[in-house]
Amino acid sequence: MFTLLQASDWTYFFGRFHPVLVHLPIGFLLVAALLEVGKRLGKITLSDSVITFILFWSAVGASMACVAGYLLSLGGGYEEELLSAHQWQGIGVAVFAWIAWILKSEIISKGAVVYLPALALATILTFTAGHDGGSLTHGDGYLTQYTPEAFRSLAGIPPRTEETKELKPIANINEAVVYKDIVQPILEMRCVQCHNANKQKGGLRMDGMAMLAKGGENGPVFISGKGLESVMIKRCLLPESDDDHMPPKGKPQLSESQVALLTWWIDQGAPADKKVSDLKVTEQIKPALALLTSGTTGGSGGSSESAVLSLKVAVPAEKSVDAIKKVGLLVMPIAHDKNLVQVSAVNAPGFGDGQSGLLTSLSDQIVWLKLGHTKITDGGLKELAKLKNLNKLHLEYTGVTDAGLNDLKNLQYLEYLNLVGTKITDAGLKILAASKSLKNVYIWKSAVTENGILEAKKLRPDLNIVSGFNEARVAEFLKAGDTLKTEEKPKSTK
Repeated sequence: MFTLLQASDWTYFFGRFHPVLVHLPIGFLLVAALLEVGKRLGKITLSDSVITFILFWSAVGASMACVAGYLLSLGGGYEEELLSAHQWQGIGVAVFAWIAWILKSEIISKGAVVYLPALALATILTFTAGHDGGSLTHGDGYLTQYTPEAFRSLAGIPPRTEETKELKPIANINEAVVYKDIVQPILEMRCVQCHNANKQKGGLRMDGMAMLAKGGENGPVFISGKGLESVMIKRCLLPESDDDHMPPKGKPQLSESQVALLTWWIDQGAPADKKVSDLKVTEQIKPALALLTSGTTGGSGGSSESAVLSLKVAVPAEKSVDAIKKVGLLVMPIAHDKNLVQVSAVNAPGFGDGQSGLLTSLSDQIVWLKLGHTKITDGGLKELAKLKNLNKLHLEYTGVTDAGLNDLKNLQYLEYLNLVGTKITDAGLKILAASKSLKNVYIWKSAVTENGILEAKKLRPDLNIVSGFNEARVAEFLKAGDTLKTEEKPKSTK
């Protein structure tokens, strides 16, 4: 018993039954209260022993929930004042449930006048305890967050403020303070909901630099200078189905560019006050920084409202998913309520043409495919062309050439194509311009020329061709001087 009262694996094991056990007294007490009201109003006929039986199990359930809740609280990560209120409300439910049972069962002959108040208090406390429990688990004001405006004023709840869904555009990227203007907004969008002053999951707060650097109950979440070795990044790269993946399954996920920006920041020493111009900007991070000037870090281009996202497809075959995972690819649903998936080779740089045929078993489900920095060549593109619902395709720094693009131009949903660092030429860009669906193509550091871009724009004026940084949006960044060589200055096409 002493072991259970200390923070340990046994404590956490039994404590996590609290969300299950807490529903027992809620259900039993509400049923008992309704039966009592119905009987006293003459609407139903039943013996007192039925209500007594229900009250007994409501008291037992409330007591078990209190014990499990206490064990769960030993894990930490909860706002103390709110936790204390929730704890005493739960104890109140148990105490008044036992009092109501004792009086109803006539174990004590006197005190019948106290029975109804005890039952009423136990019932009311289930609601208040439930409200605070929801706030502890999901954040302050969870149950009232979406209260309609008409009722908010009546209940004295402040008007609802709009949540930030996307990053605000950064006009001068070179002068942006990396933590304040880039890192913290990303964390606010995706992480702070579960790691704030009111809810400190894992004992971790991410709503300020000092708290983030302090880490959680398992230690620091990032290692300065070592992004990919940091827990904060490792958890983002885990399959979404993994219990340790962050953000949790069903929550809005970090995009590839957002993860890249966080990793880059940590690699640069996780500075709190340095500007972009003060840090080393790698070739890989430049496109992600460029996207910040348009107010998005989607990293995959295209619109989230693409028609492909409304498609209804079958559940991905488990055998096919397992086969793809065996070669090192990550398979993740793009949303918790869809069967569409994204596949990433971020952990499988050796993936090549010989394995590309594995992807065709999910030809209906794969909509986002990230094969950048792999060994894919034109031969593999013949297999990728069979992914009929493919919407976003990353092929940066691969061995694909103009010849392979003929296999992709007829994909009806393909809107985004990343060919940065490939051998694509003007001829290949012309092939892509014939695609009716393509909206964004990235050809920075390829063999495409200015004339090739102009010719392609004549064929498809609406095609966004990104040949590096868009000078109209990140002109200040280009003034960094040492960041880009003169001959590598990108060209704007939009």
